[in-house]
Amino acid sequence: MQERPYLSIGEVLGLLLEEFPDVTISKIRFLESQGLIDPERTASGYRKFYDNDVDLLRVILREQRENFLPLRVIRDRLESGAIEDPTGPTTPPQGIRQQHPDDMNGDVSGELLRESGDTAQRIQPRADTTAEIVIPPAAALRASEPAPQHHRHDSFAAGDLCQLAGLTEPQLAELESFGLLAGKGTGDSTTYNSGDLAIAQAAAGFMNLGIGGRHLKAWRQAAEREASLFEQMILPLLRQRNPQARQQAVDTLTSLTELGGELRSAIVHSALSHHLDG
Repeated sequence: MQERPYLSIGEVLGLLLEEFPDVTISKIRFLESQGLIDPERTASGYRKFYDNDVDLLRVILREQRENFLPLRVIRDRLESGAIEDPTGPTTPPQGIRQQHPDDMNGDVSGELLRESGDTAQRIQPRADTTAEIVIPPAAALRASEPAPQHHRHDSFAAGDLCQLAGLTEPQLAELESFGLLAGKGTGDSTTYNSGDLAIAQAAAGFMNLGIGGRHLKAWRQAAEREASLFEQMILPLLRQRNPQARQQAVDTLTSLTELGGELRSAIVHSALSHHLDG
C-alpha cells in the first residue's frame, strides 16, 4: 500500500477531537458550506484535507470558542488578514497514511465508511446544515474517560447563545420546552455549552424556514435512539482502555454517524422524489 498524501474528513475529525471534543463531521461540512474552508476533492468527489486545511480548521474553532466570534466575522477577518490564514500550497500531512483502495482501483466501498456523507450531500446539498442536530460523537467517547477540562469560553449565557445561533429568546424558550435544549442552572444563571450551540444553530435554520420546536422534537428523539444504538457498538472497545481500541471506537462511531446521515437523506429523498421527477 502506498502513502496517501491527504486526510479524509473522518481522519481530520480524529485529529481535532482532542482539542475540540464537541466538533463533529457535520460541523466541518457546515464550515465549508459557509465558505470558511475549501478542501480539494478527489475525482469521485470526496474531500481531501492537507496540513494547512487542518490548521485553518483549528484557527476557526479557536476563534469561535475563545472569542465568541460568529462565522461571518471570522470569515471577514480571515479575508482581511486580521486572522492569519494558514492555507496556501498544499503539503502532505505528517505521518504515514496508507493509500485508500478507492485511489487505486475505483472501489469506493471503504471510502463510504469514512466519508459516506458526501453521497448524501450530492443528493441533498443542504443536508450538512440539518445534520448538526446529531449528538456529538465525543459525548459517548468521554463516557469511559476522565472528564476533560473545558475552556472557560465553552459556557454561554442565554443571550450569547441566542446571538451566536440567530435565535430569539421566545424561540430559545420554545426549543427548551420541547427538550431540544436544556441549559445548566436556573433563571439568569442558566448556561449552555458548545454542543447546545451547535443544536441551536441548526434549529434556528429550521425555525427560519417555518419548522417549529414541536416538530424538531422528533429529531432529538431519533438522534437519542441512534446514539443509544451506536453506544452499544463502541462500548466494548472503550472498555479495553488502550489507544488502539479507542481509535477504533472513534473510527467506528464516525462511520456509523456518517452512514446514519446518508441513510436519512436517502430515505427522505426517496420519499419525496416523486414531487421532483418530471
